[in-house]
Amino acid sequence: MAWIKHTLALLVTGFAVLGCTGLPDNIAPVDNFKVTPYMGKWYEIARLDHPFERGLSNISATYTLQDDGNVEVLNQGWDEEDGEWQQALGKAKFAGSSDKGHLKVSFFGPFYSSYVVYYLEPDYSVALVSGYNHDYMWILSRTPTLSQTQLDKYVAIAKKAGFDTDALIYPQQQTRKQP
Repeated sequence: MAWIKHTLALLVTGFAVLGCTGLPDNIAPVDNFKVTPYMGKWYEIARLDHPFERGLSNISATYTLQDDGNVEVLNQGWDEEDGEWQQALGKAKFAGSSDKGHLKVSFFGPFYSSYVVYYLEPDYSVALVSGYNHDYMWILSRTPTLSQTQLDKYVAIAKKAGFDTDALIYPQQQTRKQP
């Protein structure tokens, strides 16, 4: 039942963002972006609320480079209410030049939305990602937690970029066996 709820939320969101592959005001994708080091697993440290992750903890995204240059996206999280893993499989491709951190991602066929890496640590350990507007923002890390000092730094960067950091959600990241 839970997977139906999340699938419907994803579909509604997909239709709502049809054609939304632009950039938010005052946000620029990182330059000199390299897709290969970006691949792998990222943990969600913080995000702005949206329906397709509501009620989930232990949220992660795993990116896998495909032979055609596109990226497979596997998002997963633990549904606290239903006590089971939820997954969404999608694809991403560059919205323009492959050396810019601006991709478009789809979980439903031809419906794409922006995925903008607007801050990235040089060692690819932490990324700040935006959607097509200031309603969508994530702080992602290669590790399940960050120190308070690190977190404060990234929240300040997001605030300066125009995001409502007072509304950030910090999902639990605890050890659970993932599917």
